[in-house]
Amino acid sequence: MAPSTSLRTLYRLVDVVPNRDGMRAALDHEQLASLDAEFHDAHHERLPVPWLFLSAGIEKEKAAWCDEIARTTGCDVSERVRRTAALLMLAVDGEVYAIGYDQGYRLIPDRLKDRRFGLRYAARQVDPLQVRGLIAHTMGEARTDIALVPGGTSVTRFGVREHQQFVTSLRGVLQSNGLTRAKSGRGVTVSVEEGAGLRLPLGIEPADLVADIREIARVCRDDSPDPALEFVEHITPVKDTATLALLEQELEAALGDPADGRITLGVPGDHWTYYQAAGAVQLRIDGCGVTMGDAFELDHVLGRLRTRPAGGRLAALRRSNVTLYRHRRAAHEDRLVATPLLRWIEAGISLGERRFLLMDCEWYEIGARYLAAIKDTVTRLINRPPSVELPAWEPGEKEDLYNESVARMGDGYVCLDRKNVGNPLKAGNEVEICDVLTLDNTLVLVKRAHRSGPLSHLFSQGLVAVQMLKESAEVRAQFARKVFEQSRGRRIMPLDFVPRRLVFGILLKDGTEELTPETLFPFSQVTLVETAKTLRSWGVEVEVVGIRAAPSQTPRAA
Repeated sequence: MAPSTSLRTLYRLVDVVPNRDGMRAALDHEQLASLDAEFHDAHHERLPVPWLFLSAGIEKEKAAWCDEIARTTGCDVSERVRRTAALLMLAVDGEVYAIGYDQGYRLIPDRLKDRRFGLRYAARQVDPLQVRGLIAHTMGEARTDIALVPGGTSVTRFGVREHQQFVTSLRGVLQSNGLTRAKSGRGVTVSVEEGAGLRLPLGIEPADLVADIREIARVCRDDSPDPALEFVEHITPVKDTATLALLEQELEAALGDPADGRITLGVPGDHWTYYQAAGAVQLRIDGCGVTMGDAFELDHVLGRLRTRPAGGRLAALRRSNVTLYRHRRAAHEDRLVATPLLRWIEAGISLGERRFLLMDCEWYEIGARYLAAIKDTVTRLINRPPSVELPAWEPGEKEDLYNESVARMGDGYVCLDRKNVGNPLKAGNEVEICDVLTLDNTLVLVKRAHRSGPLSHLFSQGLVAVQMLKESAEVRAQFARKVFEQSRGRRIMPLDFVPRRLVFGILLKDGTEELTPETLFPFSQVTLVETAKTLRSWGVEVEVVGIRAAPSQTPRAA
């Protein structure tokens, strides 16, 4: 039986008129002519939307290695290389989409790609517990981190620094959806290629393909990101025209200054494979003055631009381009990819106290949504249904007595307040793992706080406790002994125990204020978010439970 879907990469195109003539006009006709590309019109009525299809053969009379092997061995060989390229463009409900076949993706001009299309869909449909790969770019450092987990894991395990890193690629398993592949009862894995390309199984039959595109468009338009993946959209481009004008003025000035680290090289994410395979890099500065080298020389680029008259440097940069070749001979058949030089430039610019980053031809403000994101995260941590019920705190009750009352709340709970283990980092020093251990091995840490200082200590204690249990066999063994002793032999901990949940119980001041995102001390909000983020990356879920004050002065029964 013929398959109903095929694994393809879908792009959404911008600034393209959604009809056959508009799609044709948007392409690079010089490139198409060099490939003798052919436009096809057969069965034009088969698809229920306007479409355009073209194909080409990419032939090399002689593989690049032939001349080299002749020089090395004396063997005169001449092997041909042939690849195909095809491109299907569709106008669906006023938007234009493109699918490349074989090398067909090279026929899509970079300027037309919606560079956040794939990530918008993935943030709304990927199961956050089944993420299989992630690529994050550290803003201002020209650094890319690649993490792969073929079997899938929680996105929190990747440890993305949400407001310092820019996610460019994501791979994972889709949650239930209305795509053709999912309707057959089969799971769907999606890959987002540098934000733009969305690689997933798409319907082959005309009606199925159009239906899949419409479903993807609906998700991007109507659905909200999954809370665990919404950080993918925390970094948004600067759109204010006045701010953009100021940034371009500052970049123009920086291009004329001696190199000071504000301008760095950033390989476009979708060109990493080409860059690694390239045997030669050709730079054409300001439309002329071609130079060829083994690698991208940023100092050469900046030096050339610095010689341009003030006011014309950024314009010259925009008129420059980079071409990567597989072989030093740089013949047309060796060309891997050609892109604007501006895509290879990253720049960190400040306007007063505000910091901005130019990356892949877009300006982004660093930290613009940080405070809002902090509040959103704190709200989720505090307002989630608690897995552990904590009793009211009697007025004047000391913390050790309160912890004993917590232990009496649940069958199998163990009070471990001040039942410390030795610190393997320093002789004579001790570490408190938790105040109470629940029956399902949740660590409960409790604190009454009149200011942010005690809460910083509480959050730090949680980090240290989990890290010691993760990294030290000695600490795990001591903790197991403490649990056995304090439970009078009723609880036997596995010697390889590492917690999966940690609960912070907080009595704010004297219990006169309910614990909410608004009443939690501002400094503590930041510390809590960073603590929860770190613990989640270690596989530990964090809960925050507000403790209420008991209305009565009656002492708690022992």
